Formats: sequence, structure tokens, C-alpha cells
Amino acid sequence: ISINCTITTKKDLSDMSDDESETSAAAQEEEEEEEEVTDLSNSDVCTKYQEASKIANLALTGLVSICIAGAKIIDLCQFGTAVIENQTGKLYNKKVNGMAIEKGVSFPVCISVNEVICNHSPLSSEELAPLKVGDVVKIDLGCHIDGYIAVAAHTLVVSESADSPPESVDPELANAAVAAYNAMLVAASAIRAGNKNNEVTEVVERVASNYGVNPIATVRMHQMKRFVIDGVKEVALKEPTPEDIDDGEEKVPECTFEQAEVYAIDVAMTTGDGKVRPADLRTTVFKRNVEANYRLKMKASRYVLSEVDKKFPTLPFTLRHFDDERTAKMGITECVSHGLLTPYPSLHEKAESKVVHFKCTVLLLPSGTSRVTGLPLPSYFKTDKEPDEATAAVLTEIADKAAKKAKKKASKKKKKKAT
Repeated sequence: ISINCTITTKKDLSDMSDDESETSAAAQEEEEEEEEVTDLSNSDVCTKYQEASKIANLALTGLVSICIAGAKIIDLCQFGTAVIENQTGKLYNKKVNGMAIEKGVSFPVCISVNEVICNHSPLSSEELAPLKVGDVVKIDLGCHIDGYIAVAAHTLVVSESADSPPESVDPELANAAVAAYNAMLVAASAIRAGNKNNEVTEVVERVASNYGVNPIATVRMHQMKRFVIDGVKEVALKEPTPEDIDDGEEKVPECTFEQAEVYAIDVAMTTGDGKVRPADLRTTVFKRNVEANYRLKMKASRYVLSEVDKKFPTLPFTLRHFDDERTAKMGITECVSHGLLTPYPSLHEKAESKVVHFKCTVLLLPSGTSRVTGLPLPSYFKTDKEPDEATAAVLTEIADKAAKKAKKKASKKKKKKAT
């Protein structure tokens, strides 16, 4: 009987180790190749952006219908939040790799009235007077599904009821609203692959100049990525003057737009000088600065940071979302002073100034730039001023595309009914 025995030498073990290393490296390479695509070149990502956009528009539409005389700002904020949470709760409930898909509010519902420009989302304990006829309301909100963000903002004038829109609107306000809305449309059209951010700034400045209003200097348009609401690429509404730079305003670095990117087209304009001032209102909207760490001393501060890291690790939130509002108010200061949280303060213009704010989300698709959020301009905002020639040409092109799209949609609906 012949018995073959194999003796494993150190060299054999070394060779086996090398083989295993090569196999491991190959597997790692393959894993990297299969890394999840998180931009619009992935059709699933595109769908999530579209669904988030529908919900943002739904919440905005609902809020517009209840922004009437007597409405409380806190109730409006809670209504908008409930719509977003309820609607996102119906989608993508199947776990992926054992993990639930995150979804819900990507920017807290803010209701800013009259000279207050943005970021006003009051606490239950600090409610202001109810809305009254003639108040100018700016609604701002955001929704996300799996970190894919859609944002929108809208301006309206409060009336007695949803069925009775304002009979007359201050001409200066109406002119500013038309200017801001048109600037948003032409800016959205100008954000396309290959164009630069300074070209968009020029477009916005041209529209503002034509209508005799000023862009709000601190408002910026931002690129958005998964779980990132304010990406590196930005667009200024106006180029800072040497005086502005001396006052601390920074010039936005030049960038080029690329296909498959997503942007928030954010436009705020005023009949005032466009320079914002801190409001007396409490700052309630914050965002975690993920790069900052600090050993907090106060128990209330540690509670705040713990809750933020669990519930709002990357996206903006409001103190109203905390179970213990009192402790949250106590602990927020230390978190901000050590750079752990970035505040979004409520800002305002001069009391006599008329301020308007519109925002939409655009997707840079192979077929062109697609505007997926935002509502039509209220019909009571009218002005005698005509857009400049270049702006008029872009607005006509946008209107023609919208008309063709509506006609195609109606035709499909008709065929569906016929079958």
C-alpha cells in the first residue's frame, strides 16, 4: 500500500497567503466597482428625487390653501411637517440590507412674514400673532427620500379665505414678486451642463436691474447631493462689490455645472437695499457640522448633540422636533459656540421693504434641465414693467415647452380613457 503524505512548508504557507491576499484584493476591487451610484445617472436615484419633489409640492400647495387670516404660524409649520412625514411614510418601506430607508423632512417648514426673509420656524412656546389680511408670507420647506433632497419656497399675500384671493396688491410688492419669479425661471434655464455659475449670477442681476429691485446678498443657490443640502458648488444672486467684501461678504468661487447634478434655485428679492439684518426672533433652525467634535460640559448640551446625531446627523432641523424643548433651548448655545452646529438665523430687511422668496429644485438630465418643484406665480402679482429682451426670449421658450408638455399629457390621458 502506497501512502502519499504532503508536508506543508513555510514557503507553501507564504504562497497560500499571497494567493489569499490577491483574492482579497480582487474581491475588494470588485466591491469598489459595484459601489452605489448616487447621482442622476442611476434611474432609481432619479425616481427618488421625483417622488420627494411631488411630496414637497403637495405640502407647499396645502400650506398655500390654509395661509389665510387668523392662521397661526406654528399650526402651519406643523401641518407642512405632517404632510411630508405622512406621505414619505407611504413609500420605500422595504428594508435594504436590513436597514430602513431614511426619509422625511430635509429642511424644516419655515413661515416668514413681511420683512422677515427666511428661516422662521417658531417654537410652540413662542408663537407670534396670527396672520392677518395683507401679510406677505414666504413658505420654505424640503423633503427627502433616502437622502435625495427636493426643496421649494413660495410667496403669497394673505386673504380672508382660500376662495377669495387678494383684490389688490401693493404695486411694489407685485413688481418684486414678478422679478424674483422670472429670475428663478431664467436661472433654472441657465443651469445646464457646461455653463458656469457666474453666467447665472449675471442673469439674475440683469432681471433684478430691469425691474428695479435688489437681490438679497446672502441668499445662495446650492448644489445638492445625497444627504447634502448645501454642496460645494454655489451661485451668488449678485457679485459682491469691493465695499461688500470689506464688510465680510465672500466672493463665490467659479464652478462649472455638470450633467447628473441637482441644484436648489433660490431667489429672494427686495425693494430695499438687499442687505439683511439679524431679526429679534429666536434662531430655531440648525444643522450638524459633521467635521466638528468637542467634549461638551453641560448635560443639556450633551442631550442636544446626542439627539442630533441620532435623528438629524446631516440635514437641517428645528428645535421644535425635540421631545424636551426646554432642555433643547438650554443646550443649543454651547453646541453652537463650539462649532458643532451651524445656525440658520431668521433674517429681515428694513420694515418698509417688500421682500419675496421663490425656490425650486432642478435636475440636470441628458434631455436638459428639469424643474421638479415650485408652484406657479400667483395671478394677483402683476406689473407694468416688461422683461428685457433676453429674459423675454427665455420665458417664451419655457412657456412653449410647458404648453407642449401639457398637450402631450392631455393626449395620453385621452387615449387612456378611450381604451
